[in-house]
Amino acid sequence: MANPTVKVQQVKSAIGREGSQRKTLIGLGLNKIGRVKELEDTPAVRGMIAKVKHLVKVIDA
Repeated sequence: MANPTVKVQQVKSAIGREGSQRKTLIGLGLNKIGRVKELEDTPAVRGMIAKVKHLVKVIDA
């Protein structure tokens, strides 16, 4: 069985945000508005999404 995934889209810019939030977006593979990444649904990834929840949107897959 394949690991469950979650799709994340960046909807706001990282300009003017804390450095740790910018690094979290890069860690998620997002660094431009509109980018979409499909990531493994793990607790670590969920924590990263929670940290930048005001900048990203989770897309129903």
